Amino acid sequence: MKKDTAPPPAPQREVLPMQAEVKIHSLHTGGSVLADASITLNGCFAVRGVRVMNGSNGPFVSMPSYKTQGGYKDVCFPCTTEFHQELQKAVLDAYRQALTQIPQRQNENRGQEAPSAPEMKM
Repeated sequence: MKKDTAPPPAPQREVLPMQAEVKIHSLHTGGSVLADASITLNGCFAVRGVRVMNGSNGPFVSMPSYKTQGGYKDVCFPCTTEFHQELQKAVLDAYRQALTQIPQRQNENRGQEAPSAPEMKM
């Protein structure tokens, strides 16, 4: 006689803290794209093609996507609500930080004179 035995429970996965390093590559002054960015997760997985978009409720993060007949599909995306919120916050914080550095960079560039071109004699 066989006993009905339940399969053993799945082992619990350890949830590791996720560190997202965000780099803002370029800021845009017009249109719906506010910035281009990349994200490196825990120093071992990179996501390129991330964009900060201007939405009706303010800026939001758009993950890399491709176009289908039904619209756009994300190539990669956060799987949990918690990580989605963390990632949005990290990218938008980096975007806001980049915006605050614009006046500082402009002042630095004003203080530097362009190097003079070598004089050519014929």
